Amino acid sequence: MAQQRWRRRRSAGEGDASLEDAGTTVDPGDDVDPVPDPDPDLDSDLDSDLESGLESGLESEPAPDPAPAGFEEQVDEDADGDAVGDEEDADTDDDEDAPQRPAPRGFLGSRQWTFLLLLQAAHAKQAVLTALAVGGVAALADRPARETGIVLLTVLVGQTILGWHNDIVDRARDDAHGTPGKPVADGRLDAGAVWYAIVVAALILVPLSITTGITAGGIYLISLCIGLLGNVVLRTGFFSWVTWAASYAMLPAYVSYGGWGGQAVGEPPETAITILAALLGIGVHFMRAVWGLVADHEDGWTYLPLKLGLKLGATRLLALSTFYTFVIVALLAYFGYRDGLTR
Repeated sequence: MAQQRWRRRRSAGEGDASLEDAGTTVDPGDDVDPVPDPDPDLDSDLDSDLESGLESGLESEPAPDPAPAGFEEQVDEDADGDAVGDEEDADTDDDEDAPQRPAPRGFLGSRQWTFLLLLQAAHAKQAVLTALAVGGVAALADRPARETGIVLLTVLVGQTILGWHNDIVDRARDDAHGTPGKPVADGRLDAGAVWYAIVVAALILVPLSITTGITAGGIYLISLCIGLLGNVVLRTGFFSWVTWAASYAMLPAYVSYGGWGGQAVGEPPETAITILAALLGIGVHFMRAVWGLVADHEDGWTYLPLKLGLKLGATRLLALSTFYTFVIVALLAYFGYRDGLTR
């Protein structure tokens, strides 16, 4: 109430100041009606009327429309987004060169996309070439078409498992070196999804391998286990070629001992074929190692392909490894044609 009276008095004072500023003078002799003293009763009536008017105005004023649903949350998100954006802008110079990688996808997230990523992580070229080679050997050994098909499919599944396992083991190294075409390392494919695929493939592989005989199936499964072991041990030192030679040396036995049915038992392979298959595995090892010599050297590996690569150069090592592999394949064809696969 006192504040309202102060405003009225101040308004009156400002009015007088404006008259003086306008240059209007009042002669004391002029007849000017004296300003009557304010009536205290009138003041109290005005104050009470003003108070009641303010109260009624507040009550009658319509409430503002409520904000639409989610508006406050959106404002908060925008504020948080601006804050995060400011922080990101501040760190742009530091992170502009960092590779942007998509979030990992689970096995059940996008099935078609995951299937393509699993295919990329399976080392498909090596798997297909090895399966065709072993299947071709089975066909040249006069195995029936159904047995040849089983052999080809078994080796294809086994090589796929080897490729998946290799990408899981090497995911930290591939990530550190920025190796292209590695969906597990760059985060496009979750390692758990690959392990799930390996388990499913193994459950398919066991009955598939023994379809042509328990002996033959057992030999191939041992060969696969040696390959998996090679992904973990001996690979960084001088004897990295041992697991490759051992696993490839068992492939002729898998074909020669095979038949149709779990009880089928064939004949042991020719010794020359077994030795040449082991040498073929060493050649494949060298050819695959050439593409990772730089990264392996940075990691301090000391295996035989790296030692030769440092002396000969990567290009010469690749040419020599390729020539060596073709020579072994030619010798396999010659001895296989001359002596056959089995003794």
